[in-house]
Amino acid sequence: MIGAGRSSIRPARSDDAAFIARVVLAAQRGPLPRGWFDIALDRPERECLAFMTRLAVARVRSWYHVAHFLVAEVDGVPAAALCAMPASGTVVAARAAIEEVAAETGVDADGIVARGSYARSCWVQGGEGDWLIEHVANESPHRGGGLVQALIGRALADGKAAGYAQASVSFVIGNDVAERCYAKAGFGFAEEKRDAAFEALTGAPGFRRFARAI
Repeated sequence: MIGAGRSSIRPARSDDAAFIARVVLAAQRGPLPRGWFDIALDRPERECLAFMTRLAVARVRSWYHVAHFLVAEVDGVPAAALCAMPASGTVVAARAAIEEVAAETGVDADGIVARGSYARSCWVQGGEGDWLIEHVANESPHRGGGLVQALIGRALADGKAAGYAQASVSFVIGNDVAERCYAKAGFGFAEEKRDAAFEALTGAPGFRRFARAI
């Protein structure tokens, strides 16, 4: 039991695609009005979510894909989720997945990549040998109920079982809620990168990475 209601954690399924899209969008935004997909797609939220829902079940299994997500349910309803996977090759897979969905929907993939390139100057991800935790978010009615901590605990156990010795998680500087959450889960400061152009566009100075042994 985690918080109110009957809670459980399970791997995400294809029918979670729309929920995973909402989680990714919320995680990317953090405390800011816009996240990476808002800026890179440059479309209304409804269209962003439709594109991201397709990414969640694309042939290319990127860090947007349901195959890499854990979902926490409360009374059988998805309430929180996160992505947990090997860090190696994630950026390449993400671009390939975006290109796949863009081709299917008639969206200009080069435009998405160009608009999204603003994050390259300060993105921090950790080593290629790390177990990566990404896209962590929960639905507002369930915040503070322990779901995210339970998800992180399960994700770390999965990483250890897969043979990984260190986990990394990154977030925008200024996302104090995320920083407190990861510190509570045993993560500590590893590095950060700041960029003036990134801050001018997003309102955040850059990215910070936390890491911990598993």
